[in-house]
Amino acid sequence: MLEVESVDKAYGRGDNEVVALSGVSLTVGDGEFAALVGPSGCGKTTLLNLIAGLDDVDAGRILVDGASAPAEERLKRFGYMPQQDMLFPWRTVLANVSLGLEVQGMNRADARARAAEMFPQFGLGGFEHRRPHELSGGMRQRASFLRTYLLGRPFLLLDEPFGALDAITRGQLQAWLAETWNRIGGSALLVTHDPHEAVALSDRVYVMSPRPGRITNVLEVDLPRPRTVRAAETEAAHRLIDVLRHETESVGVDS
Repeated sequence: MLEVESVDKAYGRGDNEVVALSGVSLTVGDGEFAALVGPSGCGKTTLLNLIAGLDDVDAGRILVDGASAPAEERLKRFGYMPQQDMLFPWRTVLANVSLGLEVQGMNRADARARAAEMFPQFGLGGFEHRRPHELSGGMRQRASFLRTYLLGRPFLLLDEPFGALDAITRGQLQAWLAETWNRIGGSALLVTHDPHEAVALSDRVYVMSPRPGRITNVLEVDLPRPRTVRAAETEAAHRLIDVLRHETESVGVDS
């Protein structure tokens, strides 16, 4: 279980200080898929970086399984998939996907054998020895997700993994992730700008205010699983859109 309790984070000092997060609290239980939605610049990625152990909180605390977890421990507990696929162009897709296992100490042959076994399940069969530039954007994102998944972390942090894709490909990847998650399980926190994506994939949606980021609303998504992207057209999605519109309009930000 992940618990974020009253977390504050600011950058700079004095007149140059920017308060990114103020009093942020949220919980993601074992086996839950949660989403974090809010306007650009509200601190969503900052919060993910803090949870992942890439930065330290100024106040508050982050607990894992009920115990306060320092940044160095969180680095070992969370798998983090950033916005960009971060595939090295000079390595094959298989070599890219197995890289995390090699960094963890597994020998190259075993790491690549383990990764290769998963390629068909992730829609990458037959592309093991291609270079990243030979893959579509959606396939590159699936490769990035597989690399993160292979680390064996019980909790995944997903930072707008489909944000740079066109609408059709994004919809296809959302459906793929929903189906894949139904199969592999685990816990996850997804950062997204897309309320439809949040409802289609998650059990709970946390809504953040414009900077300084605060959790202002929590939407429980009680749609049955396995869930399809048609969930994006449900009443829950429209309620979330209304909440986001209210948040932005209340501070004079264009929605």
